[in-house]
Amino acid sequence: MRTRTHVIRTRVLSAVTAGGALLALSGCGAADMTKQASPYANAAGAKTVTLSVQSWVGAQADVAVAEYLLKNELGYRVDKVQIDEVPAWDALSQGRVDAIMEDWGHPEQEQRYVKDKKTIVPGGDVGVTGHIGWYVPTYFAKKHPDVTDWKNLNKYADQFRTSESGDKGQLMDGSPSYVTNDKALVKNLGLDYEVVFAGSEAAQITQIEQFAKQKKPFLTYWYKPQWLFEKVPMTEVKLPAYTEGCDADPAEIKCAYPHTPLQKYLNADFAKKGGDAAKFLKNFKWSEEDQNEVSLMIADKKMSPDAAAKKWVEQNEAKWRAWIPE
Repeated sequence: MRTRTHVIRTRVLSAVTAGGALLALSGCGAADMTKQASPYANAAGAKTVTLSVQSWVGAQADVAVAEYLLKNELGYRVDKVQIDEVPAWDALSQGRVDAIMEDWGHPEQEQRYVKDKKTIVPGGDVGVTGHIGWYVPTYFAKKHPDVTDWKNLNKYADQFRTSESGDKGQLMDGSPSYVTNDKALVKNLGLDYEVVFAGSEAAQITQIEQFAKQKKPFLTYWYKPQWLFEKVPMTEVKLPAYTEGCDADPAEIKCAYPHTPLQKYLNADFAKKGGDAAKFLKNFKWSEEDQNEVSLMIADKKMSPDAAAKKWVEQNEAKWRAWIPE
């Protein structure tokens, strides 16, 4: 149950194209990482860890807390690399990064790198289950309860029209770079809707908040865990039930997105020789509530990831202390 539904969500950090250079975000500053191995890989015993940073705020929260503890509790230098999801697997396999802290499922990459080449190993559950769906604002769902069944969406298409969707209802997605099933779903379910991309997670959040402020109806692709539900309650539209394999052919998809336990992955050499850092990253596991708390501080309170991580760490020692290797 995974990849067909994985998404690339954007916030704060600039995107990197699949074929482009990977951007180092810390340590010595921005640098071309395509010709640079992880500092760990070329310096046995060096207390440096390179983490891949996925571009959505939940993954950013994972990395922020891991980075803070690696630095302040274990004495590591932490380099971060902004990279899209599939290229992150390539970089991890090649040792250009040491760990991916949150993966929503990539069966093809798992088969290639984990099972066949054995250059990547599972790092355990993040502790959070991800789910993608279509949502309407709860204030609209309360007035029109049947809108939460996809079979009734065409009845409301005119209320979801925007200047971008023309004479069809608007289904708002995030970035054109996202991997979603939405265009196929709209077509295959016979819905009178147009998928309109906001451009990024941040732009999508801005539009959702604007709609909510004006109490306007909207239909949007969204996902959990996500701190925005605390500010803008949204109700999921029930799509045809997900069954294993129902999304095998992207062109024929007619089913909902699955619920996906999010995973960590480590470079295989790093997992063996990475010492306390590797042990710590394997031990890292927190709840959806914990992740949302840090995500909200970053995305809504506009705190720096480091400041948000510091605040969470100071208030939750009982949780993270168990992650520190003895």
